[in-house]
This record gives sequence, C-alpha cells and structure tokens, in this order.
Amino acid sequence: MHAVRVASLPSAPSPTHAGVEVSRCPLVEALGRLRKNKTAVAGFFIIVLFLAMALLASVLAPHDPLEQSLYAKLKPPVWQPGGTWTHLMGTDDFGRDLLSRLIYGARVSMVVGVVSVSIALFFGTLAGSLAGFYGGLLDNVIMRFMDLLLAFPSILLAIVIVAFLGPSLQNAMIAIGVVSIPRYARLVRGSVLDEYAKDYVQAARALGAWDGRLIFLHILPNCLAPLIVQTTLGFASAILEAAALSFLGLGAQPPTPEWGAMLANGRALILRAWWAVTFPGLMILFSVLGFNLLGDGLRDALDPRLRE
Repeated sequence: MHAVRVASLPSAPSPTHAGVEVSRCPLVEALGRLRKNKTAVAGFFIIVLFLAMALLASVLAPHDPLEQSLYAKLKPPVWQPGGTWTHLMGTDDFGRDLLSRLIYGARVSMVVGVVSVSIALFFGTLAGSLAGFYGGLLDNVIMRFMDLLLAFPSILLAIVIVAFLGPSLQNAMIAIGVVSIPRYARLVRGSVLDEYAKDYVQAARALGAWDGRLIFLHILPNCLAPLIVQTTLGFASAILEAAALSFLGLGAQPPTPEWGAMLANGRALILRAWWAVTFPGLMILFSVLGFNLLGDGLRDALDPRLRE
C-alpha cells in the first residue's frame, strides 16, 4: 500500500505579512501619544505628587497643622539663620508649622477640585446634552441662560454667590461649580450636535431606542474626549478660584490650612517672613501648572486630527 500524502492547506497570511495594518485601539494610540509628550508626563507626575500628599497628609506632616506655639513664632526655614530642623519650612505668626499646613492644604485643594468639577460636569453635561439633542425652544432657553452666566466674570459671579450663601469652604465649592457649568454645557452641546447627525444615531432610533438611551448610551460616550480635557483643565481653574476666594476671606475660614487663606494671612508679613507667602504661592503655582500641562497633553493626544 502506498502512503497517502495529504497536502496541508496553506495558512492564511497574517495581516502583517499581507501588508495590512492592524487597527489599534484608539485609547492605546492616545496613551502612546501622551507618553511621548514630555510636558504632559511632567504634569502627570506633579499631579500624582500632590494626590499622594493629600492622601498621606496625616503620615507626611511632621506636626499638627492647627497646633500653635508662641515660642516658635515666625521661625525661618531650616536653611536660614535661626532656622531649626523641627520646622523645615518655618512657621507662621501663630507658631504653626508651615510644612504641615502646606501638606494638609493639598488635601483641601484636591477636595475643592473634585467637588467643584463634579458639580459643573454633572449639570453642564445634562444641560448641554438636552439642548443639543432636542434643540428648538429648549435649546434657546438653556443656552441663553448659559450666555447670561458667561456675561459675568467667573470670579465676580463666584463672589456674589458666596456672599449670598455665606463665606465658607463648602459654599465656595458650590459657587465655583455653578460658574463653571456653562463651559461644560457649551462643549457638550456642540459635541452632541455633531454626533446626532451621524448614521449610528439614526440606526439606533430606527431600532426603537428611546431618547434617554440615545443620549447616555450612544451619543455621550462619543463626546468623552473633549470632556476629559475640559475636566482636567477645570481642576486647575477650581484650585485657582478657590485660592482667590479664600484670599478674599470668602472661602476657607481660619484655621483651615488652605493655600489661599495662608497667602492672605502672610501678606502682612511679607517683609519679615517671606516664607509665609512664598511657599503657599508656589504650591498654588505648581498644582495649577500640573493640571494645565496634563490637560494640554490630553488635548493633543485625544485630537482625532492627529491620528495617522
């Protein structure tokens, strides 16, 4: 008997051998572009540093941020004449350790950013999606109200709201969230208008999808890229506006360790104790810089026009 030779079927060529480019996940491509952006990576590490400082404040802070000592009043930093290792960045006019207050101030600023941006993101996304999806009279009413809010400078409108509600950190977060709603509403409305005209929305409607499903499960997921960028930049604006309100006495109240309030407390000491003003200002500077750098990097990474 002769052995029967069975010819093996030729294997299908892989996409790489056939010269066909394998499509990659857009998220993976965006992360790859983001990693190549050195400024965005620097901003990311700055934010991680401040987040770690906020989460581990009770571990990192060498002293109680509210503990006062008249014997340690206005002690300079350790590298200045008269400074001690007990207070590495000096003390304020109440003898409180400045480093500990700066570390706990990071926790306050991160909370302000999360709460304020969450308020603006929720109501702005809801208003913008309804205006863009339904249009007509509802669109005109919502967007004219947003234009009215945009007609006022944001910090001035926040001052008015806090003055009406009463000066406190909680009311300051509410005010910052309210004045930021129009930014998200206008952004979401424009994105919804672009997505509404596409075929997949009309196909989902033809299959019987109701309006809520169309908005929240089909349209809004495709509007996430600009929202992510705006949310990141919104953190920087919220921290800056909260510091401004606290500096004016309308935000965090003493003895809360908040950077803007620390600036206000140290402005009268700038000639005698430069550290009481310089270090809180640097904390505001670098935290805002980190979010701005990351936001700009995300904008470049998520821009569809940059995809090859």
